[in-house]
Amino acid sequence: MFRISCSRTLVFAFSLIFISVSAQELSDSQLALVCARLADGAKASWELGTRAQSILEMNATRYSVLSVSNSLPPPSSISDTLSPSLQPFFQIAHDTVQNRTRSNGNITGPQPLIKDGSAADPSSIGFAVLIANLTGQSGEDYAGAAKDQLDYLEFDVPRTSDGAISHRVSEVQLWSDFVYMVPPFLAYYGMVTENRTLLLEAYNQIALYRSYLRDTSANGLWKHVLLGTSGNDEGHWSTVGSTEDSDSGNGWAAAGMLRVLGTYKNSQYSNTLKSQQQDLAAWVLEIHAAMYPNLDSSSNLFANYASQPVTAEGNFLDSSSTALLASTVYRLSLLWGTHTYLPFAERTRKALSAANTNSTSNSTLLHFDVDGWLTPVVNPHSYGLQGSQSPEGQAFVVDMQSAWRDWVNAGSKGANGTTGMHRDVGVLLWGLVALGVCWGALF
Repeated sequence: MFRISCSRTLVFAFSLIFISVSAQELSDSQLALVCARLADGAKASWELGTRAQSILEMNATRYSVLSVSNSLPPPSSISDTLSPSLQPFFQIAHDTVQNRTRSNGNITGPQPLIKDGSAADPSSIGFAVLIANLTGQSGEDYAGAAKDQLDYLEFDVPRTSDGAISHRVSEVQLWSDFVYMVPPFLAYYGMVTENRTLLLEAYNQIALYRSYLRDTSANGLWKHVLLGTSGNDEGHWSTVGSTEDSDSGNGWAAAGMLRVLGTYKNSQYSNTLKSQQQDLAAWVLEIHAAMYPNLDSSSNLFANYASQPVTAEGNFLDSSSTALLASTVYRLSLLWGTHTYLPFAERTRKALSAANTNSTSNSTLLHFDVDGWLTPVVNPHSYGLQGSQSPEGQAFVVDMQSAWRDWVNAGSKGANGTTGMHRDVGVLLWGLVALGVCWGALF
């Protein structure tokens, strides 16, 4: 009799030990709805770039720089089984290159992939154009388009006196989302063309932006916008928005660094770029350490301005940044074996996947409306306002779910973090004690 009850205790103990990797997640049908809204809504340059990245992370991991088992460059021939998954990805590259001449007023030579008030945002599509060229997609001059985009950044866009490429076309101004838009493109271009100088330039740009935007008086949070004659914002934005008049933040920066880290780590230059990889991993962890103490404890979401109370005037909860930051925690664990903030990522992922218990709502999920749009989110086209539809937010949910899936498939290593929350540690210890008691009683 004791043996039976103890075996039940063993089962309970094991369930407690692994509580932080429970299967609370979006269903396939729910995730498909999220992807459908992303496809419907992604129109602006950075939205197309984030959608393209999410397609690789979810459905074509062999072509993602964030997959730990991949060697780069990826295969130049696409398997029949993978081709359907890459069709919407290549459609983004095709339509962008096909329309760029008209978009830029029929000019030739250096030019962005899409005419934009941001000098950086069109570069977010650059990696898709490079992969289209690498895999021999037909119908457009992908190599020429990528080269024109690179030359535009190098020769036409203004810079600071120490070499930081401006996020803006009209003047030198630095925005933190630049780190997601430009350095991953530079790194991927350098990798596929075997240009180590270009690979290093990706790192150099991140280092320069960090030197300007990291706020040591705010625990290392990145400021939003500096320099320029107008539109500066020294607030500490969690993630979102990147238009002619808007912003970004800490999540963009961390995600961009990880894409460069993955490119370095999986390429033929891995052994010669070790110190740069160490820096990038440390800088991502800096952002995690700065952000997660600001997580709202009641909702397990970040506020739009991370360093201000949710109740502050003009502030509000933002699911978009919450999803993107969680994805970067899982990716840092997979790429670098740093597990510190996994318990927090698990809390936020579960919060975003939670069922809706409000009987008056038509949606079955707390943080998605009935059509599959993530909520609450900042308006990506007016960064000081709360919005209702954010294509980039949809992409970040896909990134989070993909990163979590890959982490679970790799064995959920570091599930309780290295400095996990007291509750998780206590649960783990209780489970181990129960396991020890039963083990002694059984034997």
